[in-house]
Amino acid sequence: MAIPCRLSRCRDTIIRVTPPVIQRWIDTLENARTDALDDLLADDAVFYSPVVFTPQEGKAKTAPYLRAAVELFAGTGFHYLEQWFADRSAVLQFAAEIDGIQVNGVDIIHWNDDAKIVSFTVMMRPLKALQTVQPEMARLLAL
Repeated sequence: MAIPCRLSRCRDTIIRVTPPVIQRWIDTLENARTDALDDLLADDAVFYSPVVFTPQEGKAKTAPYLRAAVELFAGTGFHYLEQWFADRSAVLQFAAEIDGIQVNGVDIIHWNDDAKIVSFTVMMRPLKALQTVQPEMARLLAL
């Protein structure tokens, strides 16, 4: 399956160029390496949830949401379908299945010059998927 992304030319051969910060995020997600989040997130990172109205500002608030998402989507067939990149941003379209409900969405990620994530926005569809994910995320985020 072709993945739209920024391309580079190397001796007449087109190669896909996935930014290192995105490679690190995907590795974190696929291998449940949530310990890597502390190094991946900028101190001023902001998480924009598809459910929570207010942005979650700072690494201390962003990291738990991403840890919970990694745990929630483990074993659901979560995978990125397509990826689009700009200089310091990416849009990653994903799919998964939770309790028989198809979940589709996008992660919109921005990073700084130090290759640390400064903004992570999640959008999800359909409504039934969001209604399935929301209580599970709330459970995983409960202290």
